[in-house]
Amino acid sequence: MKAIINPERLVSVPFNKTQCGVDFYINTGESKDICGVLTEHKAFKTDFFSFYFFRRANGYLLLNFRKVELRDGMVLLLSPHQQQEWHVDEAELDYTFLIFREDFMRTFIADKFFVYRLLYYYQTDTPPYLFAAPEELAEYMRLLGKIKQELLHPVADTYNLIVSVLYYLLVVINRAYAKTYRLPVEVPKNNYAFQFKDLLEKHIRDMQRVQEYADILRVSRITLNNSVMAQFGVSATHLLKQRLLEELKNELLFSDRNVSQLADEFHFSDPSHLMRFFKQQTGKTFTQYITDYQNGIYE
Repeated sequence: MKAIINPERLVSVPFNKTQCGVDFYINTGESKDICGVLTEHKAFKTDFFSFYFFRRANGYLLLNFRKVELRDGMVLLLSPHQQQEWHVDEAELDYTFLIFREDFMRTFIADKFFVYRLLYYYQTDTPPYLFAAPEELAEYMRLLGKIKQELLHPVADTYNLIVSVLYYLLVVINRAYAKTYRLPVEVPKNNYAFQFKDLLEKHIRDMQRVQEYADILRVSRITLNNSVMAQFGVSATHLLKQRLLEELKNELLFSDRNVSQLADEFHFSDPSHLMRFFKQQTGKTFTQYITDYQNGIYE
């Protein structure tokens, strides 16, 4: 796996633990402040969330293996550890960015599964963006402006105020995202779905059966599946297969491992089992998929 590259200009923050009583990563600013950072590396990953609120856009982003055409008025919502390859003319972009790490909010928000409740977090069935009407974009800019002012002029309670504004912004965007893609937003009866999603991020390489996750959570497979269906609108098996497929595609495209090595790393019984799974999910062999990607067919 390629090492994570965090573009330095994107993550620098103008205050530290001694000033605000807590150490965290968050920043917001304008495209003119970081012009060149998106294309400084051909491809890179970060370990933080990065949101882009585009007033003027061009080109496209290869996000892992998916092509995202950038458009004016788009709000692009990128999760940590996703491979980014920007094909843009940065000088012609006009956007405001927001970046933050998940642990920034943990001491303030008791709900440790909060980020998993955000429907755009590591979403594989719907796009990683939505479009904002002018009045919506203006409200987002107002909130980001409050965060920026606190960053520039920190005082004792700056952290609390920033997290409050960030929490509100994330929930507002979540509502808009759910409305755009008609996703469920009901209050969950339990946390099983979010715990399942958390476990997938930790164990997808070595656990590929829903029952294994149900055992960890000490619930039945049916209970876990019902919880996932109620929260995300898909089955637990579908969520697992999509996350596994995403991980496999990343390794296939961005590492030098062969099929036997991948089968071993992902705990498939043999390479043929892995290749059969991939063909069932994509309709393509490994070779066909790589060739299509190299020829500009991104799926």
